[in-house]
Amino acid sequence: MAIRNIREMGEEVLTKRAKEVKEMTPRLRQLVEDMLETMYSAYGVGLAAPQVGILKRIVVIDVSEDQDTPYVLINPEIIEKDGEQTGMEGCLSVPGKQGQVTRPQHVVVRAQNEDMETFELEGEDLLARAICHELDHLDGHLYVELVEGGLQDVEEPEEEEEAE
Repeated sequence: MAIRNIREMGEEVLTKRAKEVKEMTPRLRQLVEDMLETMYSAYGVGLAAPQVGILKRIVVIDVSEDQDTPYVLINPEIIEKDGEQTGMEGCLSVPGKQGQVTRPQHVVVRAQNEDMETFELEGEDLLARAICHELDHLDGHLYVELVEGGLQDVEEPEEEEEAE
């Protein structure tokens, strides 16, 4: 496994539509493993292949607190969405920024797993938000296009000074 470079806003690869995965290959399996390692090392909850410079329709998501329940979505497609939630969003490709975005409260996505078997995943709250956010990347869109009221700087938690 390897940590890959995360592409940042302004790089052309983030504006292109990713291509469908026709078959799982050893290289694509390695890509999935690298994407998970990259996402975890950057403290993200999701990562799309275009964010590491690969125009394939692959997304990894893990919204669990203990980061041990990742979802791998290959060729994902939202087939149902309803409700509405508005909240702050950030993106590993837009470091140091966040913005208010409205997304569906509930989504159902159809995708394939690493064995190219079709399955459906239902998401609410943060999982629904992450699914929508990551699938936008596959079509060349960033969350900044949806931000209401402009981007804000992310406030870093202040580090406590050590007592002497």
